[in-house]
Amino acid sequence: MPFRPSFREGLEGILISQQIAVFVILAVTFGLFALGRWRYDVVALSALVAVTAMGIVSGEEAFVGFGHPAVVTVAAVLVLSRGVVNSGLIDAGAALVSRVGDRPLLQIVILTAAVAAFSAFMNNVGALALLMPVAIKMARGAGRSPSLYLMPLSFGSLLGGLTTMMGTPPNIIISTFRADTTAGAPFGIFDFAPVGLGVAVAGVLFVSLVGWRLIPERKGRPSAGELFDVDSYLTEVEISANSPAADENLRALEDGIEGDVTVVALIRGSERYSAPSPRRMLREGDVLIVRGSSQDIADLVDVAGLRLVGERDLGDESLGAGDVGVSEAVIRPGSILHGRTAQSLRLRGRYGVNLLAVAREGATLRARLGSIRLREGDVLLLQGPEEVMEEVLADLGCLLLADRQLRLGRPRRVLLAAGIFAASLALGVSGVLPIHLAFTAGGLAMIAVGLLSVREIYDAVDWPVIVLLGAMIPVSGALDSTGGAETIAVGVLQITGDMSPAGGVAALLLITMLLSDLVNNAAAVLLMAPIAVSTAAGMSLSVDAALMAAAVGASCAFLTPIGHQSNTLVLGPGGYRFGDYWRMGLPLQLLILAVALPLILLFWG
Repeated sequence: MPFRPSFREGLEGILISQQIAVFVILAVTFGLFALGRWRYDVVALSALVAVTAMGIVSGEEAFVGFGHPAVVTVAAVLVLSRGVVNSGLIDAGAALVSRVGDRPLLQIVILTAAVAAFSAFMNNVGALALLMPVAIKMARGAGRSPSLYLMPLSFGSLLGGLTTMMGTPPNIIISTFRADTTAGAPFGIFDFAPVGLGVAVAGVLFVSLVGWRLIPERKGRPSAGELFDVDSYLTEVEISANSPAADENLRALEDGIEGDVTVVALIRGSERYSAPSPRRMLREGDVLIVRGSSQDIADLVDVAGLRLVGERDLGDESLGAGDVGVSEAVIRPGSILHGRTAQSLRLRGRYGVNLLAVAREGATLRARLGSIRLREGDVLLLQGPEEVMEEVLADLGCLLLADRQLRLGRPRRVLLAAGIFAASLALGVSGVLPIHLAFTAGGLAMIAVGLLSVREIYDAVDWPVIVLLGAMIPVSGALDSTGGAETIAVGVLQITGDMSPAGGVAALLLITMLLSDLVNNAAAVLLMAPIAVSTAAGMSLSVDAALMAAAVGASCAFLTPIGHQSNTLVLGPGGYRFGDYWRMGLPLQLLILAVALPLILLFWG
């Protein structure tokens, strides 16, 4: 009689094959995360489609993750943070920070501590964005490189997020994961403080007293004139009587040449039009102020039959006139500019702004602007109407680097924002409402009192992160349901051997730290959470201790500029190189291991 495997053996075979498939999908997914060539939300959705197409996750459950409490909580926290910022409460704190003395040590201590405090109750990147212009201004005033200020600011934003549940997405994920897997309540808002606060204090002290001295003093980001050397690229040309450009629009003129030339202003008699529309018709006698290389400008003059008026030291006053000005901005992670060229974006036609120059890692790029493929962290010099520049930069996913007026707000708005925020916290901490509902109610209250508009709600949410979470939650569940998490946990246990539970916690911390240095921290914690639970079960370790280790490790991306958005955001303005981060990041991670391990075992072991 031929051998017929039992039902159980057949089921085990199916699970093993599905487990292998999940491992392959996760390996490809995290490899793509680390490469960074595609947006992480697209990669996460691709992973979700793959596990669903292979039957590991059912079609009915494929999009369950988008309704998960962790996803809703992350979105609600971002909305609440925007309302608090709109009130002027955070800007008032930033204004106080900007008034410290001109001693670099004191400035870095205050900046790092302030950004950590802000990050405990708002998005890490949002807190960093508020203080980056302040830090750059301080650096210039002290005659020091911004590189000494910006990396401590970035690391401080990550350390502050460790202290509360709302401080960073990994804490929110771990909180809800605890409720889903241990049949217990989720971690509370301040349950992360006993460990996170100790780590944050030790980290801030190290960064602000010792760590910044380990950072190479790069040229960083000098003034706009020094960085971009705009003057040498500006020339005046006049449309002569026989020019084919007469009675054509500006777009036709620019499209008719192969060179990279930008018209930054048009002068017609006594009228001046800065950043003129591509549809503006040209006339005989019009004078154009153009930006480009000498060869490209010469080609423009020959092809369009223009008359070279003469090169002048035009300066920044030629770029901005009236309500049109020049702004410096850095491309944020997740920006629509990442991976695209300026030519394909048609910035002037769509947004009414000119791209004048691009700098990367502290050096101006001399290639044709239209052919430069932009990256996260690039610094841009943009010209456009001042009244819409901030809105345009928000649409493009850029952060304004120029000194800005801080919104101090009216006392009533500040009190309203603080009251609503405190009420949301109280409802969540007391258990009257689940955390995700308490924060959602807070966001609705801010709309009702005029602190937020409906559009600002949608602008406040970091949609790539939301898509990443919603897609990766079922993928993480597939790792657990196929036994993959248990298999990895067995491997961890074999590596740790006969270590005590302290060794297991240390191993989880270290593995999660290294993973978060390469991929988004939310993706790292989604992978490590089920592994942490299985590891805890295999060595008689408290599940809470294992989950807390994964939460702390996921927020400690200090070795690379790609591990966290905050690190990427300071890369260009600080003039850093890829290898600069580990100089301060490596001793910081070792310090966190030494501080977090006993605290986790003391409070959760």
